[in-house]
Amino acid sequence: MPNSAPLSGGLDIKAFRSALGSFPTGVAIITTIGADGQPVGLTCNSFSSVSLDPPLVSWGLRLNSKNLAAFKTASAFAINILAEDQTELSGRFARSEGPAKFDGVAWRSGYAGVPVIDDCVAAFECGKFAEHLAGDHVLFLGQVNFFSQGREENSLVFYKGAYMMLTQSLRELASNGRVQGVRLHEARRLIHGMLLRLACERASEDDLHAIAGNLQEIERLVAPEDRDKRAQASLEFFHLIAKASHNEILVVVSESLTTVLRHVVKATGSAATFRPELVPLRKAVLKHLRARDSVSAELEMNALLEQLSFAPICAAP
Repeated sequence: MPNSAPLSGGLDIKAFRSALGSFPTGVAIITTIGADGQPVGLTCNSFSSVSLDPPLVSWGLRLNSKNLAAFKTASAFAINILAEDQTELSGRFARSEGPAKFDGVAWRSGYAGVPVIDDCVAAFECGKFAEHLAGDHVLFLGQVNFFSQGREENSLVFYKGAYMMLTQSLRELASNGRVQGVRLHEARRLIHGMLLRLACERASEDDLHAIAGNLQEIERLVAPEDRDKRAQASLEFFHLIAKASHNEILVVVSESLTTVLRHVVKATGSAATFRPELVPLRKAVLKHLRARDSVSAELEMNALLEQLSFAPICAAP
């Protein structure tokens, strides 16, 4: 029998908050310029889309917030959507007071001078459309005048009072230097072995066609200036194989390992160089996938991962 909490006889705030926490939300930093000309910012997970025509978004702020006056008097604000590796930034803007929280944070002046934080997943620069008193919060509605999408990265997600744990925990291990290369290689080998076995059973023709198209793209991206695109396409190869397994849980695990890999690459400053000797191995994996030969496909994948394990630039083709 599930727990229930009737609203008519008084509200259990703790239980209500816990129930609300069952809904995962993104994490954003809302910024504006105060009456004194100083930047103001706070962490928020109540951001949501309201309308496409006109383009409206909303977020809520507690009545007892020290930042309320700044946002009530401001004519504009920006919503900066955080990436999963920006937990520290989220914590800083949730804890710190005053303009000092911007110390060391790269940002540019956007619409109406509002701070737009660098390196976020997306940013929305808004004019204030309306504000409404809503219980113990003020609900701010903004009309989006400019928006931008930044790097290709998973967004930071808040769930049941904590950030989403699997990818986040692995990322923190990587950033703290606690991911051993041999352990990462072992985990990838085991996960991709399981994914390949399932893909040999379940992959559709569309799945196989997508992998073939990905290999063609990798072969085209040979110029030095294509390095970043090549790295992304090479990671996409593993994503498409995971997708072909049609097992959503293993796909999440695989994507989490890929995220760790990205952070290892970023931490070491490695660059994806063109390695033509790896292309035949990728093609062999696809060949055996088409033949539904899981044993041979796994052997070729292990050979590919073995080559990649010699350097943390596993994104290189």
